[in-house]
Amino acid sequence: MKGLGERVERYLGLAHKYLKESEGFIGKGDYVQASEKLWGAAAEMVKVVAAKRGVELKTHGDLWRFVASLHSELKDPELSKLFLQANYLHQNFYEGILPAEAVIAGEEAVKQFINKLEKLL
Repeated sequence: MKGLGERVERYLGLAHKYLKESEGFIGKGDYVQASEKLWGAAAEMVKVVAAKRGVELKTHGDLWRFVASLHSELKDPELSKLFLQANYLHQNFYEGILPAEAVIAGEEAVKQFINKLEKLL
């Protein structure tokens, strides 16, 4: 198993990489690819916070349970709502059903989510 600091740095690097890549896809009008990158950024950021606490997350269920625990701990209902928006973006990757405006709104939600989690680092 990789060291705690190494995992944190890897996940944090991926979160920022995916967020930057999503901006490029939005700029090209590829909202399906942008959606998956935004989901990835949100998911990796959850893993960052978990790793800092010595918790390893492996499944979508693990991600959701951890976000729910943060929601309770911080008494911040926005966390779950913002993560749910990221999940809709993940679904959009497979179904391509969201209009551009929804993906752009989702991008803002993911950025808010990441900003909230970065405050925990």
